[in-house]
Amino acid sequence: MNPTMGLPLLLVAGGAVAVAAVARRKGWPAPLLLVAAGLLVSPLVPAVPLQPEMVLYVFLPPLLYAAAFDSSYLRLRDVKRAVGLLSVGLVLFSTVAVGLLVHLLLPELNLALAFALGAIIAPPDAVAAVAVGRRLGLPRRALTILVGESLFNDATALTLYRVAIGAAVGGAVDVWQGLGEFVFAAAGGVVIGLVLALALGWLFERTRDSLVENTLMLLIPFAAYLAAESVHASGVIAVVVVGLYLGNRMHLRGFGTRLVSDSVWKVTAFFLEAIVFALIGLQLVTVIKGISGYEPWKVAGYAAAVLVVTIVSRFVWLFAVTSLARLLGRGATQPTRQQTVILGWAGMRGVVSLAAAFAIPPDVPARDRALLLFVTFTTVIGTLLIQGTTFPALIRRLHVSDEQERYEDRLAEAAAQQAALEAGLAELDRLIAEHGELDEIEKQVIDQLREKSWRRSLSAWERLGGGTGSGGAETPSALYRRLRRDMLQAERRVFVQLRDERRLDDEVLREVMAQLDFEEAILER
Repeated sequence: MNPTMGLPLLLVAGGAVAVAAVARRKGWPAPLLLVAAGLLVSPLVPAVPLQPEMVLYVFLPPLLYAAAFDSSYLRLRDVKRAVGLLSVGLVLFSTVAVGLLVHLLLPELNLALAFALGAIIAPPDAVAAVAVGRRLGLPRRALTILVGESLFNDATALTLYRVAIGAAVGGAVDVWQGLGEFVFAAAGGVVIGLVLALALGWLFERTRDSLVENTLMLLIPFAAYLAAESVHASGVIAVVVVGLYLGNRMHLRGFGTRLVSDSVWKVTAFFLEAIVFALIGLQLVTVIKGISGYEPWKVAGYAAAVLVVTIVSRFVWLFAVTSLARLLGRGATQPTRQQTVILGWAGMRGVVSLAAAFAIPPDVPARDRALLLFVTFTTVIGTLLIQGTTFPALIRRLHVSDEQERYEDRLAEAAAQQAALEAGLAELDRLIAEHGELDEIEKQVIDQLREKSWRRSLSAWERLGGGTGSGGAETPSALYRRLRRDMLQAERRVFVQLRDERRLDDEVLREVMAQLDFEEAILER
């Protein structure tokens, strides 16, 4: 990367974080606000080109890993059929639909390039949809399907893209060779991902150091992606497999590793997502300059047609597949019609599509390359701004909610807390019996342990009522948390005052502050 691009990228990063912070404060979808901000400032600032290598090798691996690591392997396994039909079947269907449309509109365009465009814009990016869905209470099954689709569809699309571009440059399309490449890429990605996952799991069992383990985790997505891509396997699948495996076994790590890991990946995902969505909007001027040789109305018509087919083909596929499943007697495991509509409207495209368009090799005629880039850009922007801005209203309109799921979760948690409480108290009684007679101080410690266990279990049952007591009064647990938080603030002020008076060293202050922070974090939980 050109060193002169350092300052512009730094400014982009700073501006993106500022816009994302405003979005979080206002409760707006950050990806949409970032794209809109990028579009507005693009004509006013120097061009900040989106480099495909930076997106595919720097941004994509950690974002994929963070999403996979935070996902539920068990829930994904439950919806594996739906995820497969979307991440493979729908990508193939969308590629063919868009490719045939482009070939119909532009018969002079190389057929392989038409299918390459289809592969470029076929994979949706579920970041914006999942962010909105979680905030508005989209049912967990629908969210899991969206996340699973976004984890695996890039692998299908990028493989199809490579085959189509190779055919466009080489001048021939070998269907069997393309199918072989696809199978090798998928199988190779799975094998490499599993080998790395098992090796890393073995290594972490012997490390037992939260700082070292989390530092290694920052390297894992890049290592998995590069290892797979170096042998022409799917780096996307390799990263996802490693992330799912390690995330599913995170309970085997120490508490320090889990606490640090959660914070590290939340910050990483927030930072990288802010930059990539801002970069999408900032490509406006670059993309428009490239199509200066075309008639504006014709190009706009091509772009609008591709956008419509991209959106409609997703609905066609979803309703065809779900209808067929119901006819075959498998409707019980399928999304409802309302959820199917929401899944259909959640097909927003993202930065991977734009990076693939920018990566079209220079062997492709410049005029064709500029057209493909423009159509990709308008499809990405169109789906984000049209579907993204209306997605919350659609969820509300269809009255789709996870209220029942949340109640069942709270009920299950309360029952689990009760069972855990009984097991903990039984273990405490066993230890007391082994110890023998207790003195007064030891009895006080035992009473504190019992009280803390009961308070945690009581808090879980109270949440079933929404956190309020009878008549809307504050529950004992809520009262305890509120008063204890106020006490912690008072204690912090004393420690800081003693530090300012040079009666307490900064190192000691950091230690006691960490203890108070952990206690407050427990209260917030």
